Amino acid sequence: MSEVLNLSRRGFLKTSVLAGGGLILGVYLPSSPNPSEAAEDQVATFEANAFVRIGADESVTVLINHAEMGQGIYNGLSMIVAEELDADWSKVRAEAAPVDPVYNHTLYGTQMTGGSTSTWTEWERLRKAGATARAMLIAAAAETWKVNASSCHAENGQVVHGDSGRRLSFGQLVAPASRLTPPKEVALKDPKNFKLIGKATKRLDTPEKTNGTAVFGLDVSVPGMLVAVVLRPPVFGGKAKSWNGDKAKGVPGVRHVVEIDRGVAVVADGFWAAKRGRAALEVVWDEGPLAELDSRTQRAHYAELAKRPGAVAKKTGDVAAGMAGAAKTLDAFYELPYLAHATMEPLNCVADVRADGCDVWTGTQAQTFDRDATAKATGLKPSQVKIHTTLLGGGFGRRAVLDSHFVLEAVQLSKAVKAPVKVIWTREDDIRGGYYRPAASHSIRGGLTAAGQPVAWEHRIVCQSFIMGTPFETAIVKDGVDDTAVEGAADLPYEVPNLLVDWQIAPGGVPTLWFRSVGHTHTAFVVESFLDELAHAVGQDPLELRRSLLGNHPRHKRVLELAAEKAGWGQPLPEGHGRGLAVHESFGSFVAHVAEVSVSDDGKIRVHRVVCGIDCGPTVNPDAVRAQMEGCIAFGLTAALYGELTFVNGRVQQRNFHDYPILRMNEMPVVEVHIVPTTDKMGGVGEPGVPPVAPALTNAIFAATGKRVRRLPIRPEDLKRA
Repeated sequence: MSEVLNLSRRGFLKTSVLAGGGLILGVYLPSSPNPSEAAEDQVATFEANAFVRIGADESVTVLINHAEMGQGIYNGLSMIVAEELDADWSKVRAEAAPVDPVYNHTLYGTQMTGGSTSTWTEWERLRKAGATARAMLIAAAAETWKVNASSCHAENGQVVHGDSGRRLSFGQLVAPASRLTPPKEVALKDPKNFKLIGKATKRLDTPEKTNGTAVFGLDVSVPGMLVAVVLRPPVFGGKAKSWNGDKAKGVPGVRHVVEIDRGVAVVADGFWAAKRGRAALEVVWDEGPLAELDSRTQRAHYAELAKRPGAVAKKTGDVAAGMAGAAKTLDAFYELPYLAHATMEPLNCVADVRADGCDVWTGTQAQTFDRDATAKATGLKPSQVKIHTTLLGGGFGRRAVLDSHFVLEAVQLSKAVKAPVKVIWTREDDIRGGYYRPAASHSIRGGLTAAGQPVAWEHRIVCQSFIMGTPFETAIVKDGVDDTAVEGAADLPYEVPNLLVDWQIAPGGVPTLWFRSVGHTHTAFVVESFLDELAHAVGQDPLELRRSLLGNHPRHKRVLELAAEKAGWGQPLPEGHGRGLAVHESFGSFVAHVAEVSVSDDGKIRVHRVVCGIDCGPTVNPDAVRAQMEGCIAFGLTAALYGELTFVNGRVQQRNFHDYPILRMNEMPVVEVHIVPTTDKMGGVGEPGVPPVAPALTNAIFAATGKRVRRLPIRPEDLKRA
């Protein structure tokens, strides 16, 4: 991945668009001659299109327009291209694409990564990219041999003439292929002929991640670079009233103390000097309106809001009449806290601002936003700003910020000190001053018939919106309802004739952001926990009640039945153990979990086993799907068992993994992942495994102890035996 750091020496790509097809073709480096005009012996690479570059050395480079943050997207998207290209997989490599409209997300219209969309949104485009390159290589070989192209085919990095058996490697065809005009239409493979897609495939980035050559943001170093840390306000919304940097400047290695938009920065020769300098800073803060924020009073306020009607997200039938005629009703109140993303690699960015341009190196999920924000901050044209996307040591949404705040800190400092600057956030910086999954409160009520079937369902949600006031507001907020706040609740799959889901926007101020699986992280917990409560309230098996209500949702039902079967639902368990299940759709995929737990007398929870069933449509790499489900389960258990940020006097109380813990290796349960084989519509896999984790866990706790968990994280003291 060393080339990631060399993109500044390349110009932007010129593009032409395939009429009607949306495939970008004829993409060349503007500093190089058009290959069709270059001497044959000067052509070292064949730029088939914006996504495929083939070298005379037989290398096949796939330019990836989505961020690689551990989810395996460099591998998966490269597999799609390699399949249609019939490339030799051992010769394939991935490279981060530069920022350019040709690489814009096909759904969002901007270059970014999120929403578990990277594979399915690129499926057709990258298949066409690979097939176009293959067609051009075959045409080049046919022209060389003076035969009909229909008598040739590609296989494993070579073009073969079927009649004579003659072969030319892709590398040998670089020059003649470069002289050809890309075809307007290309034939894609019949999936039954796939050789790579659908097969477990080793990841391209594993060797460099294990030998230390992989380039993450923290690895970037450029000549003359300084390192900065920023002292940000202790309370969100605060500002520096005055500051004195004399003591900070007295720390050896400190070069500058600079006030920027988000605080006061210490710029030094290295990280430790900058950190020591920051500790010596003297700042008087205006803490602003959130200085009295306290989690206990906020919870009480949310509870009051949850009693009131909100903006209607979904309404069918007459809930009031349904409740009045119900044989039995049940009310519940659920609470979920703020959560930090807590990525393994804290935020960082390197910026080099010059009079004639700016280079930015960072692990980002929002390249276009970062480029445009940098251009505005520097007064440069967007074309003068180069974003070099490094590998990300975890994202979970934290690096998909629409205000580009962590990038702009480096840009502002580089501009001020006239040198390249790397800004590093410590983990404490991000946990105490980051952007969070919103806290949420849910008031929910259900009515049941005498036969035990839900007849009415009223669900009130209270949480902040991080979409309002952003460029995505018009697309996501409809009739006063932020879809990210009610997703997973407003699209309830269960057949209930009378349904009402509404939303109350909670007061803002605390910065919030999408989090791995976004609103589904809280709605799935509530929906699947409450349905379990309804089942037990009328003595029904939770699996059977769900099955009876999913008649119009066969993919939910199929994956639920798969997980239950593989988990041995209904079979005896060891004494003190309990099973719980949950099923949920998010990001186009359907996931069911069955958790097996035990709880000790002092309330300590042990998760022994989680069985996962997933229907994500056709799979590119089954190993990647399994890995993502395993990661989702660890992530979901972390949030359910430990995740909580609390405020006292406007200050976040947690700092690092000692008081904001994550699941440890010895706590990881046995995980089994079962993939539904299907040709149904493809969905995502990076996030959908998270939402069902918490309810499967808490439903299992109820089965083991008879105690309901309605507030996360789970508190062992609430589960102690008397």
